Amino acid sequence: MNDVWNLTQKEKRLGLMLWFRLSRVYNHSIRKNNDFLKKWGLTSAQFDVLIQVGVHHAITQKELGEKLFVTKGNITQLITKMEKLGWVTRERNWKTKTIALTEEGKSLMAEIVPEQEQFQASQFLGLDANEQRELIELLKKVQKSMETELS
Repeated sequence: MNDVWNLTQKEKRLGLMLWFRLSRVYNHSIRKNNDFLKKWGLTSAQFDVLIQVGVHHAITQKELGEKLFVTKGNITQLITKMEKLGWVTRERNWKTKTIALTEEGKSLMAEIVPEQEQFQASQFLGLDANEQRELIELLKKVQKSMETELS
């Protein structure tokens, strides 16, 4: 693996082009996803909370923050808003806050997930199944390399 400080001009340019393309695809995907979720009055961040809490049935606020890669303050704001909307409930057991879905939250999740899965899958219809698998492997490789460099 090349040392980050010893890249050639060509490697730097190619890396920058890859980063820009990946960034554009990600930002476009988030915009489309937010537009899609407006049907239910949800943002992508709220959808992520709904899924994480629903999958784990009950999760601490700290664990939720770690899974979503957001700050403690952002989690608090998200949970507070979702609590007011009646989708989640928060229980405090001494120092630990546990979040769970309400019945309304469970119902919302059951309604959204199948449509969201279909929507997300449709964004990759420009690639055949082999290309999709290859993209997954390439992105895993990039992620692993990035995590190794940070260690």
